[in-house]
Amino acid sequence: MPSKRSQPARKPRTDAQRNRVRILAVAKEAFARSGANTSLDDIAKHAGVGPGTLYRHFPTRDELLVAVYRTEVEKLAAAERKFAATMPPIEALRAWMLLFVDYVATKQIIAPALNTLVGGSSKVFEASYPQVHGAIGALVKRAIQSGDIRKDIDAVDLLRALVGVAYMSASPDWQQSARRLVDILITGSRPTK
Repeated sequence: MPSKRSQPARKPRTDAQRNRVRILAVAKEAFARSGANTSLDDIAKHAGVGPGTLYRHFPTRDELLVAVYRTEVEKLAAAERKFAATMPPIEALRAWMLLFVDYVATKQIIAPALNTLVGGSSKVFEASYPQVHGAIGALVKRAIQSGDIRKDIDAVDLLRALVGVAYMSASPDWQQSARRLVDILITGSRPTK
């Protein structure tokens, strides 16, 4: 009889996958609203699962925080592909940049808590950089090729501008400013006539 270790990993049940997705969505909202120290029992309750289900998926608060953050990065990467396939280049870039504003908000909320992890948050953030950079890089390249934006636009500069708004302002309405900045950046990136 083969040992459990040699057997292929079982795919999680559909209801278990749904529970995990629901927990992550509720946790993101709860962390955004109340900070990283939000009660995990409250998160479970609002997700419609028992505390045991939450702890089966995420045995510690740190694991839940990292999972929320990674889920946001995965959404950014998936959104780039979806937007590129379904929208004109400039609209795809704009939509992705607006989504990036939400990502920055999540990162700001989660970063202080992740800093307490062994090795700090930098390892978690560093692992996400290639996905984020690759996504906006592909969208900018596509928009340049279509003639929607100038050839001298650097994707990293666009990211820095959005992140800068988030970190330069302690005001609670920085997200609205960042959303307006997306339109300013898009307009400023257009070719001059």
